[in-house]
Amino acid sequence: MTKTIWNVDTIHSEIGFSVKHMMISKAKGSFNDFNAVIEANLDDLTDSKVEVTIDVNSIDTRNKDRDDHLLSADFFDAENHPNITFAASSITKKSSTNYDITGDLTIRGTTKPVTLDAVIEGQSKDPMSGNMVAGFSGETTINRKDFGLTWNAAVETGGVLVGEEVKIHFEIEAHKQA
Repeated sequence: MTKTIWNVDTIHSEIGFSVKHMMISKAKGSFNDFNAVIEANLDDLTDSKVEVTIDVNSIDTRNKDRDDHLLSADFFDAENHPNITFAASSITKKSSTNYDITGDLTIRGTTKPVTLDAVIEGQSKDPMSGNMVAGFSGETTINRKDFGLTWNAAVETGGVLVGEEVKIHFEIEAHKQA
């Protein structure tokens, strides 16, 4: 099968996360700067190449003080580890549009295998450029401590300030390279 290169349109894409906050709610955020290499035949993604690089310094939780803390050595240590990366190693088809994408996720210099539950949302022709556009979405959950993100603080009512499980989600719009 012939693979096509798909260029991510970051204006219409998002990589985000949520984590338990104070054991009672969720703190959410996203990374505004990222790029990806996607070489795929959308009829069957099992032989695709998927690599993602996220600029840690682009974190946005809508709170500058929290963002600055997340960039510090307590969490991402962005000065020494400016990128988060993911490289797919195997892709398994679960249905005509649903795939498990397993690969190596590297955060703060620690690499662990993770599996993304991914969906091809569809394809459409861009009325402005005439180019084909594809949509992808997905999610996974990681334990932040597995990647050296261990900082925490006790809360007065019991429990901790930051949960261990982090839910990661993505919505990607990609344009077929001419």
